[in-house]
This record gives sequence, C-alpha cells and structure tokens, in this order.
Amino acid sequence: MEVNLFLAVIIGIAILLFLILKLRIHAFIALLIGSIAVGLIAGLDANQIINTVQKGMGGTLGFVATVVGLGAIFGGVLEASGGAKTIANFMVSKFGLKRAPLAMVISGFLIAIPVFFDVAFIILVPMMYALQRRTGKSLLLYAIPLLAGLAITHAFIPPTPGPIAVADIIGVDLGWVILMGFIAGIPTALIAGLWFGKHISKKIFVAAPEEIEEENHPELPPIAQTLLIIGLPIVLILLNTIIAAGTFGVTNPIILNIIALIGHPFSALIIANLLAWYFFGLRKGFTKEQLLKISTKSLAPAGTIILLTGAGGVFKQVLTDTGAGELLATSLSNAGIPILAFAFISAAIVRIVQGSSTVAMITAAGLVSPLLASTSLNSIELACMVIAIASGASIFSHVNDSGFWLVGQYLGITEKQTFRSWTLMTTILAFVGVITVSIVYILV
Repeated sequence: MEVNLFLAVIIGIAILLFLILKLRIHAFIALLIGSIAVGLIAGLDANQIINTVQKGMGGTLGFVATVVGLGAIFGGVLEASGGAKTIANFMVSKFGLKRAPLAMVISGFLIAIPVFFDVAFIILVPMMYALQRRTGKSLLLYAIPLLAGLAITHAFIPPTPGPIAVADIIGVDLGWVILMGFIAGIPTALIAGLWFGKHISKKIFVAAPEEIEEENHPELPPIAQTLLIIGLPIVLILLNTIIAAGTFGVTNPIILNIIALIGHPFSALIIANLLAWYFFGLRKGFTKEQLLKISTKSLAPAGTIILLTGAGGVFKQVLTDTGAGELLATSLSNAGIPILAFAFISAAIVRIVQGSSTVAMITAAGLVSPLLASTSLNSIELACMVIAIASGASIFSHVNDSGFWLVGQYLGITEKQTFRSWTLMTTILAFVGVITVSIVYILV
C-alpha cells in the first residue's frame, strides 16, 4: 500500500510535468489530470475522485478567487492612473541620483503590492533608461534593484496572488504571511537587489537604448494619497491579525467585530478599491465607462491564477484523501528531513523544471499541506512555510520562464548576460529568503 501511494505521487507529478513541458497543455488542465491520475493509482473510485475534485476546487476558490479578483482590479486602476510612476518619481527625487538604486528597490517593493510583476516592470523601464543616461553607469545598477524589489513582493507579500494561494492551501492567516514576507523581504532586497546590483553592474555595462524615451504621465496622483491607498489594506489586515492574537488586550466585542470585518482581506480590498476608484479614477478625469473597461481588462490575468489555484487545491485534496500526504509526512520525519526544507526543495524543483513560479508555488503547497495535518505548527511557523515555498518557486529563472525573456528584451542584454544578472539574482533571492525564514522558524 505504501509503495502504491508513493508511486501514485511520483507518477502524478511526472504526468503533470510531461503535459506542461512536452504537450504544452495549460497548467490548469495538467494539474487536474495529474490529480486524477494520483487518485486512480492510489485506488480511489470514480465517485470519490469527482467528489475530491469538487471539494478541492470549491474549498480553495471561496477565498482565493475573491481576494485575487479584488487585488487585480485595484492594481489595474493604480496602473492606469500613473500611481506606480508617482512612487518611483518620488523615491528617486528624495534619494537622489547617488542612491537611486535604493530608490528603485523600494519602488519595486511597494509597486508590486497592487500591480503584477511584468506590468510594473514595463511601466518603470523608461525611468531606468533615464537614470542610466543621466549617470552613464550600467543599466543593471538600477534594473537589478528594481527587479529584486518587484520579485520579492510578488512572491512574498499578499495581496499578490502567489502567497495568497499558498497561504490558503496551507491554511494560515494572511496577516502573518504579510508580516513574515516583510521580515524576509528586507534582507533579501538588500542582498539580492542592492548588493548584487552594484556588483554585477561593475561586471556588465549596459547602456539604455537611445530610441526609447521616457514618457511623462499627465497629472500623476499625489504620493501621500498613493501610498495611503496602497498601504491601507495591508495595515487593516495586519491590525486584524494582531488584535485577534490578543496583542493589545482588546476585549470589547463591538470593537473586535468591527476590526474583524474591516480587517478581513475581502473588506480591506473592497475599501481600497472604492478609494482607488474615486481618487485614482473619477478625480483624475476617468469616466465610469473607462474605469469599467480597466477593471474588466485587469481580471483577465487574474482568471488564470484563480483557476490554477483551484487546481492546486484539488491536488492537495487528492493527497489528503488518498493518505499519500500523511505517508509523505511520516517518511520525511523518519528520514530526518525538515518540512521547511522539503517545502523549499519541492518548489525549487518544479520551478526549475517547468518555469512558472505560480505553478511551482501551487504544486509545492499541494504537496506540503497534507504533511502539516499531523503537526502542531503555530501561525508564525506556517507563515515561514509559505515564504519557504515562495523562495523555492523564485529560484533560477531561466529559458523556460517568460520573465527571463522579458527582462533580457527590455534591458537589451544577451542570454548569457541575462543568466549572469537576472537568473543569478533570482537564485540569491531564493536562498536569502529561505535562510531568513529558517532562522525565524528555529527561533519561535
């Protein structure tokens, strides 16, 4: 029986990777087929498999679909209003040219909270070009810190889709994940972004392409307003988490109820969306029809992530219902392999093999979640698990990752230079992230 369950998991993952890599089937369908294969090999009958698929999909999407959808609309309105450029312009003006790399890493860190990674990068490319022309230094001095800031937030800090999906599959409050994401993100940004950016810019000189000029967005929103609206949902979610943990000793049921309502990710993001709709939209001259189009367009990439996450929930549920998850947990314990290390390694393997960080996060979360059923990890330890998975899923971006080509194209560098800069940066990011949360995991 044990051998059969192990074979079921191995064959299921092999089928998943074969469908994605060789047959080029979308990861959503591939995850479902892989999950069904695990169920069949493990001995589930047809009705059990169908019930497992429904249970895994429904149980996961009830939370994730709402949060990812609200976050995508929020980011779409911010992008259209020029809010991302507001932050970058403000940071560069305050830090000056000499400390522009620090300004870029902070800008990336903040902007990626509401805006998808690739969109945020493309928006800020003209600013990097302008900095390079003004200073004459390598474009990588500004690009690597910006990319590090974007990648760290994209992987570590909700309400970006990846950590939301992993947190839901594992079963940990988003507030703790946000807190742990910041704790791991700061040293990671300093090392992978600032230190490595300065180092690699001395090795590889890249000039900005002359034919592309910086475009000025008319009537950018004020910086204070922008930061307030971006930060509000995060503050509300964190406040709810801290109050619920009894940190401030609040016992009044009315106050607790109000905080629980406005501090839930659903409500916090609805509030942020309404503020963005008015201040970034109507106050900036957008019509209601234009805002509706922006919102609708922004949901397109969110739909893919939502379905992928649902399929990841199915994979997790199959492992739970077949008993394969419990068997893996027992085997890891007997072999002396820490679950945190397994979380990182499993995400890293899937990431390197098939390229997508989102698929790597969701697959690893599906593998890890059933292992946690027999443990008594607290909220901080579970949040560390989320960041460990996110770190592994960020490692070694190479030719099978669209981000590799996006970065190379916009920076105007060769594949070899992209490996030496972008790929190495993502690898440093992954190891610093997992080392940081490992220290926290051991100490708590």
